[in-house]
Amino acid sequence: MQPPDWAIREIQHRTVLFLNHVLQQEPEAQQRLMRQQGRVALFQWRFVTMKFVATPAGLLDLAPEGAEPELTLSVTEESPFGLARAAFSGEKPAVRIEGDVQLAAEVNWLVDHVRWDVEDDLARVIGDVPAHTIATGARRVVDALRRFVGERSGKAGGSAGAE
Repeated sequence: MQPPDWAIREIQHRTVLFLNHVLQQEPEAQQRLMRQQGRVALFQWRFVTMKFVATPAGLLDLAPEGAEPELTLSVTEESPFGLARAAFSGEKPAVRIEGDVQLAAEVNWLVDHVRWDVEDDLARVIGDVPAHTIATGARRVVDALRRFVGERSGKAGGSAGAE
């Protein structure tokens, strides 16, 4: 079952706003995207399909209807749980890449180097000390989840009676 078109459009617009917020925290990312302005990349996962275009400001926008992508990124892991497991393990999901090599290299750089600074955003709203406390707690939870997932993954691939 697929969400209604209006919900998909709203999610796409919110996603672009979030990605641009993150990109604005990294000037080199914007410089790299400026060099790719006008180029279109298609992202696909299950029923989620989004075409992004690099803007002259070094940000992203939704590509116009009918725009032909120069790069296609298709997440091959179908299961949301599989994606979550990979994320908690600190791994990138498996992605099939087709199209322009230079644009693919820039997208890869963005994935490897651009991170959302949650603590900085929280600090703007609630102050530095509470934001640091929340971020530290969240990092501990994520680390614990990563260890848990790593242990479970290791047991699944190990031999019986190895405990």
